[in-house]
Amino acid sequence: MLERSRSLVVAAWATLVSQIVIVGTGGAVRLTGSGLGCSEWPNCTPESFTPVPEQGIHGIIEFTNRVWGGLVVLIAVIMLVLALRHRAGRTVVTLSALVLGLTIAQALIGAVVVWMRLRPDTVGVHFFLSVILVGLSAVLVWRVVMGPAGPRPELRWQPVLVHAMTLALAVVIVVGVLTTGSGPHAGDGGAARNGLDPAIMQHVHAWPGYALLALVLAVVAVARARGPLLHLRWSLALLGVILVQIVVGIVQSRLGLPIALVGIHMVLSVVATAVGAAVVLSLRAPRPADARDDGADAPSAVGA
Repeated sequence: MLERSRSLVVAAWATLVSQIVIVGTGGAVRLTGSGLGCSEWPNCTPESFTPVPEQGIHGIIEFTNRVWGGLVVLIAVIMLVLALRHRAGRTVVTLSALVLGLTIAQALIGAVVVWMRLRPDTVGVHFFLSVILVGLSAVLVWRVVMGPAGPRPELRWQPVLVHAMTLALAVVIVVGVLTTGSGPHAGDGGAARNGLDPAIMQHVHAWPGYALLALVLAVVAVARARGPLLHLRWSLALLGVILVQIVVGIVQSRLGLPIALVGIHMVLSVVATAVGAAVVLSLRAPRPADARDDGADAPSAVGA
């Protein structure tokens, strides 16, 4: 029982971490202008599956991202196999299957991005699907580690506030995708942009960002007054991520969008998504007596 639980926990965390890391490697592809470092898909060139010397560092960066994408798919397959083998319950199996299916779809969308020569709408869809995958993976980790949902919070309007916060986070990310699509980091010098004014979009991106900060502060205040403690801890963690994200966003704008800060900003957006999922789920964190099989998640999927 203990060994099975540990394998599920490790696989679930590997799923989440791999989905976050590929956002970083994909960002490196885009920010270094390596989006067409491999001009074809699935081959890197019409004649070769791997990069050739003529493609230089751009080919290596793009191919490395593709290799990591293959590992992400493999990890998702292992997670689903373990969930089925150890009868982890409907919720964990469903989440594992969704992550695997969307990860495969993400690889196919990556092919479309290359075939469409990095059109900003396809690149935006590619990134936003990564956000969804990170969110689902975070829920998967939570269900494997914590088990079924616990009792509802005493304050009925508290979930409304938390969900308003997650909606604001989604808006910030969507507007951020549009802002990035208007800016200089197209992934290749010849790639099209979405035609929006990047200076204006930076301000449009900031407005929902500050609304998100206000909502997170409200969530923290309510959590501090009316627990549970785990919800307060995750709310404070999200507040920390959002504050760092705001600072990075302001600094990168003032410094002319250096690629290192833009990359950090991209990765922090999906980290905020994962932590935000934990904030929502921690509203109904199970007490020890509640962590039992209810037909949705098996005991073998709970704890390490």
